[in-house]
Amino acid sequence: MLVLVPKITNRLHYAFDFVFRNMLEESYEFTTDINRFRDFEGEKMSYGENPLWDEPFQKAARLLFEHDICEQDLKPFDFMEVKGIFPVYSQRSLMPFDVFAASFFLVSRYEEYLPQVRDEYGRFQPSSSCLYQMGVLSKPIVDLWMIELARRLHIEAKPKSRKYCFQATYDIDAAWAYLHKGFFRTTGAFLKNLLDGDFDEIKHRHRVLVKHEQDPFDSFAFQFELQKEFHLKPIYFIHCGDYDTNDKSISIRKDAFKNLIKDIGDHADVGIHPSFSSYLDPVRLKEEVERLSHVLNREVTKSRQHFLRMSLPRSYQQLIELDIKDDFTMGYASQLGFRAGVSVPFKFYDLENDITTSLTIHPFAVMDGTLRDYLNVNVRDSYTMITKVMDEVRKVNGTFTFLTHNETLGGQKRWVGWPELYRKIVEYGV
Repeated sequence: MLVLVPKITNRLHYAFDFVFRNMLEESYEFTTDINRFRDFEGEKMSYGENPLWDEPFQKAARLLFEHDICEQDLKPFDFMEVKGIFPVYSQRSLMPFDVFAASFFLVSRYEEYLPQVRDEYGRFQPSSSCLYQMGVLSKPIVDLWMIELARRLHIEAKPKSRKYCFQATYDIDAAWAYLHKGFFRTTGAFLKNLLDGDFDEIKHRHRVLVKHEQDPFDSFAFQFELQKEFHLKPIYFIHCGDYDTNDKSISIRKDAFKNLIKDIGDHADVGIHPSFSSYLDPVRLKEEVERLSHVLNREVTKSRQHFLRMSLPRSYQQLIELDIKDDFTMGYASQLGFRAGVSVPFKFYDLENDITTSLTIHPFAVMDGTLRDYLNVNVRDSYTMITKVMDEVRKVNGTFTFLTHNETLGGQKRWVGWPELYRKIVEYGV
């Protein structure tokens, strides 16, 4: 398709690449030459202030022709079963809002570059998101826009090459609850339990240490069983940071942990789970990536931040500097749904430098801790909420990415009933 535009910018290129090549899997080419556009005999459309004559036309907002980062007047309005932003006023316009600017605003995470009140960990809060405020966070709104745009352009709405996919991912914050902690951590834990009068915990810890019970975080056999039964292709994110207040991982120097990592690497893809302490610390981040790469004896190219702690654009810039190709952090800790409004992977656009980067962002829709720890939802209602989001992804042939932890699948303490729930989720999802 030939697209007539008043001028070509990096933002414009990214937005049209995202819409046509990434979402609709259609080729396109820009032109600013009116004569070439007029004489072109193939599919064509115009994007700008006014149509040239009777061609398909999308009226443009200013966003894709700007270069600065500033507050945007989104002017949300009802559109089909969701919402639209950046409304335009033209009877000739394909869509009643600038779908290219709207998509760019969401997937570039434009709003996260603006001044916001962050949570205690420095994270962008879902309550600050326009999608949350519009009540559509649980819907892949951009995917839905694309289906309608394709219909109006008379092209295939759901590319045949893109099918619904269930993607299992596991964050390994700490491989074991009691085992392989070392003398000082184990002794300190016993003393704390004693001071707290928690004799059940002392008994439980002792039974695990003398191998009379399985460690409550050791759910790896269960994970491998599900992988084989449902033909899953999971991705594991391994914490390799040093011990700290918010980093409770096993030391990467422990042979048991090294062997576990190698075993996981034989069953699945493995990525880095950058520690809480490595946040905006490129030296520490590089060290952690190198630790994991050394154990696996291969390059590490995938990542998801511990605590989902990231700051745009610096967190992603650091990953790119380390040749990380894929990041899976794009989601919220405290709410279900689609942080970028889309269910499928997309390239990170660095607004600060105004460029499309090599980093692919893989959004996730649901995390186990969101339901149990933030929303305080029981097992039965969790299943209902998760499958509802999953159904939304099925409608658009998207990717449903689920984030869970080995601790969760151990099924003890606050996670009682979750291994059974997870099996049901996988069975429903694949």
